[in-house]
Formats: sequence, C-alpha cells, structure tokens
Amino acid sequence: MNKLFKLGTVALAAGIFLTACGNSSSSQSGKNGKYAAKQTLNWTESSMLATADLAKATDTLSFNTLLNTQEGLYRLDKNGVPQNALATKTVISNDGKTYTFDLRKNVKWSNGEEVTAKDFVYSWQRTVDPKTTSQDAFYLDQVKNAAEISNGKKGVDSLGIKALGKYKLQVQLTKPVSYFKKLLAWPLFFPVNKTAVDKFGSKYGTQARYTVSNGPYKLTKWTGTNKKWTLVKNKTYWDRRNVHLKEINELVTESTTTSYELYSGKKVDETLLSGQQVKNNTNNKDFVKRLPTATTRLDLNQNKVAAFKNLKIRKAISLAINRKALTQNVLQDGSVALKGFVPAGMGNNPKTKKAFDEESYVKAATAYNLTEAKKLLKQGYQETGTHELKFTILTADTDSSKQAVEYLQSALAKLPGVTVDVSTIPFVQLIAKQRTGNYDASVKTWQSVFADPINFLDVYESDSSYNTAGWKNSSFDQLINEAENTYGNQPEKRWEKLIEAEKLLMDQQGTIPLYQVAKSQLLRSNVKNVVYNPAGVPYDWKTTYLAN
Repeated sequence: MNKLFKLGTVALAAGIFLTACGNSSSSQSGKNGKYAAKQTLNWTESSMLATADLAKATDTLSFNTLLNTQEGLYRLDKNGVPQNALATKTVISNDGKTYTFDLRKNVKWSNGEEVTAKDFVYSWQRTVDPKTTSQDAFYLDQVKNAAEISNGKKGVDSLGIKALGKYKLQVQLTKPVSYFKKLLAWPLFFPVNKTAVDKFGSKYGTQARYTVSNGPYKLTKWTGTNKKWTLVKNKTYWDRRNVHLKEINELVTESTTTSYELYSGKKVDETLLSGQQVKNNTNNKDFVKRLPTATTRLDLNQNKVAAFKNLKIRKAISLAINRKALTQNVLQDGSVALKGFVPAGMGNNPKTKKAFDEESYVKAATAYNLTEAKKLLKQGYQETGTHELKFTILTADTDSSKQAVEYLQSALAKLPGVTVDVSTIPFVQLIAKQRTGNYDASVKTWQSVFADPINFLDVYESDSSYNTAGWKNSSFDQLINEAENTYGNQPEKRWEKLIEAEKLLMDQQGTIPLYQVAKSQLLRSNVKNVVYNPAGVPYDWKTTYLAN
C-alpha cells in the first residue's frame, strides 16, 4: 500500500527567498544599520537532539536541526509555498508521474565536495535500503519501486530516481502526488554526502564531528549526549550572503522555570512558557502564541496489556479523562482539547469548506463521562474475566509531559480496580521505547509534515512503523488505500474516505486523543525573520537576524 506522509516532524521554509539574486539588498540593509553588530541567537530546547542523520530522524527537533544545516530541492517560504533551493527548474510530465530537475551548480558540502544529482540518488536509496533500518522509509513509497525495495523484493538501484547528468535529476512516481514539491522541502528528501557516510560509517549523524552540511548552518559542539550545541554559519553555503546569524546556541532546559529565568536574565532570546507563565505574560510585547498541528495522545499497547484489546475498556479509559480540565486547569498554556486524532488546521472539505476536525467529530471518543466510564469498565472486566487493571504510562521528563501524565494518573484512579504508575524518561530514550513498543501505555506527540489529514491517519495503518500499540483494522486500511490510491485525484471522494477513516478510528478508540499542543513562548522583539511553520518543521532560521 502506497503510504503518504505524517510526522512527527516535518518540512519548513526559508524566510525571504533562496534564489541566487537579491544579495545586494541584504548587503545594503547591513550598511544602513538594520542589523545588530553581534549576530548570535540563543535558543532553548525542551529535549536533547536525537540524531543528525536524516534517514534516522523521527522527531521534530532532529528535523529542525536538519532543516537548518542541510539544503534540498526546495525550501518553503513564510506562506508554506515551495521555493527553489537546489532546484533551479522543474519539469513535470503530463501524467504527473515524472519530475525532472535542473540543479544549482557549484554548490558545496562543508567538506569541500560539490553537491550533485548523485547525492540525491544516494540519499533516497540509502533511506529505503532495509539495511539502513529507517523508520521513515515508507515516506518514499510513492516513488517507483520504493515499497518493493523496503520489503526486500528489489534492489536499491531500481528506485525511481536517477541522475541524468551532474546537474539533472529525474524522479518517477507510482502515481500523481499533488503536494510532492512540499514533501521535497522536508529534510527526509534532502541529499546526503556519500563520502561522509563511508568515512564515518555507523557513527554518521551521531555527533557533530560525524556530519557534513550543505545548508545555511553547520552543527557544532554536539557530542550526541550533551544538552547544548551550536549551529554556526556555513561558509560554503551557496546563499551565505543571505544568512545573517553567525551562530545559534541551543540549550536544553527540560523545565520552563529554568528557561524563563534564563530569559529574564537575558541569557537566552527565547523560552517556551507553561501554566502560570502564560497568564503572566499575555500582555508582554515579546509574547507569541503558536498552535502547531501537533497533538498529544495516549496509546494503550494491546501487545503488552491484553485487557486493552477490549473496546469497552479502551472507551472507559477515554471517558474518564476530562480534556478541558487537563488543558485549562493543569497545563494552562493555551493547549486545546482535541475533538479527534486529527487536530484543527489540517484542511477543509473541498466542497463545503468545513474543517476536518469539525466534520469528523465523534463526540463520545473525546467526551468526559465518569459514570459511563465506570459502567463500560465493569462490562469490560466481565468480558475479559478480570476485575482490575494495572499498567504504567511512559512519557517524557519535560514539565508539560509530567503535568499531563500526573493528571491522567489521578483521573484514571477514579475508575474501580485501575492502578496507574508513571515513568518519566528523557525524550531520546522515550522515542526509542515507543519505536520498539516497549511500554504498557505511553503519552505520544505527533507533528504533521504538511496540512493534510493523511499526515495523521497514516499512523494507524496496520503496517505503519509508528503503529506500535497493536490496534489494527482492515476496514480502516481499506479506507486509507481508497483515499490515496483510488481517489487520489478526486478531492471530494478522497475527503469522504478520510472522514470515514477518522470516524472509524475514533469509534474503535484506536487511540485516545488528549490535546493539541500550544507553544506559547517569549521571543525578543529584536529577533526578526524567524519563519514558523505550524504544520511541519517549526523553525527556519536561514534569514533570521538580530535587529538594532
């Protein structure tokens, strides 16, 4: 089954434009005093960096780092529209299945080698090669033979991408994909330097010194396990005259209390806010509220806890959670209670323009009704021959994650016979355990790649590498297949199938949606041109600068 894109993570954009022209205006602005003398941005992160290898990345922070240190065919502008980066010309065949790209010449990797069409071919082949064990390999399934290669049925040389010359690249798809250019702006589709991979082997992308860059910045001072690193301006970047920051220092502070103190002490230029901090700063000139298409949910692992296979028990757990109380009284950071798995901002009905999350709303799947929850749980106990339920919820050790899971522990304790333990671990360890299904239940956050419901629904296809909780449904698989393959070029029918799929997922309580994650922050007003993408990789700093 051809899969499309989701994730957790994402494609984003370059601030102004990435064309070869326009450099003169940048230098003129510098002369008239637009830019501060010191171009150093200090930024906080809530988790450690997991990888700098695009074939191994699965989380937003890793993709954010890759977006700013690498360059692909396109980057998205501030409106989310693909603009030429390494591609200078694109020709699409009449059937929409063949893309031919002319590439920018004399573009260098940070090791001095030239970026050519072969770097794209190598990168894509490496990602779909089963030996790479890329969890995101299925994202390339719309490329000819990609699925067969990933399943070990064909060799990597058969992948539908080839270099027609040093600066000409051709890609063949299995079907037309209307948003393919947007996908090409996502770091998973960027080129990789084969010399570096051959040199570093399994260490490639695990530390700064085992990476090379062709983007605006280079990754430095990252050891693979430390909590601070720096992106420095890449002197070999083809459009370096439009890169203004000399360096971006990133510091991990799991607690917003710490990052807020650093911000107040003018040690950093940005901090996320939580709870009371949001209330205290809504009138601050530096306050920025963002609502990315990122959701937090509770997955019940049916492979670990047999009782979770029972629909009534899953529904009982969902009904015991008051999502409004969680967002408004506990988190207090602007996060919004979800109506379903697919959040707001993921598209509108092509005919009626009604938002997807409104049209697919299944009230019972996200409602709060403790009385009904107890009733269903009792019935679930009878059906499974049990009288109690004990399990551990696994989550990250960040402030918001701890707050959310502590609320869940308290809420579920109101159900008869239910005992919930909590385990909080560093984010990098968390995604490793989630990837292998090593949990009873886990709080998971999902970030889309671009604004389409398939970015979320594809997670729960039976053969999705992210579907580690054991819920599988052949009817759901069929609806996704019809949406993407049968009705891919019929927007209204495709929409109907996606709506049906979301409703089925919620009727069957395949997952338990909690909230759409708000990212309220303080950002100094002299930090300009931070390009933010709510539906993909969040921050592109290519054209960011500090003003006087």
